[in-house]
Amino acid sequence: MSERLTGPLLQAATLERLEALFQGDERERVAATLFKRCGYSLSSDWGDSYDPLIERIRCACLKLSGGTLEGLEDGLRLARTDWRDLLVAAGFAEDERAHLAWCP
Repeated sequence: MSERLTGPLLQAATLERLEALFQGDERERVAATLFKRCGYSLSSDWGDSYDPLIERIRCACLKLSGGTLEGLEDGLRLARTDWRDLLVAAGFAEDERAHLAWCP
C-alpha cells in the first residue's frame, strides 16, 4: 500500500483524487504544482473565504489531467486563462459540490 501525501498543502478531497490519478514520485510533484500554481495566485482579489472555490478548481485540473502531467499542464493553462472555463470543461460549473461527487 502506498504512503498517503501529508501536510497542509491540499485539502483531503483534492488529495484523494490526486492519489487516485497519479502514482509514485508524480504525486508529490502534482501536489506541489497545484499548491504553487493553482490557488490564490489565480486572482489577487481572493482571500481565505475562497478556499472551497480553490479546491474545486484544483479538482477540475485533476479531472482534466486524465492522470497525466501533460493533461495537468493543459488544465493549469486553462485555469490561468479563465478558471470559470476550466470549471465548465470539468463539469463543475453548475454545482459547487460536483467535484466532491467525482471519483476518478
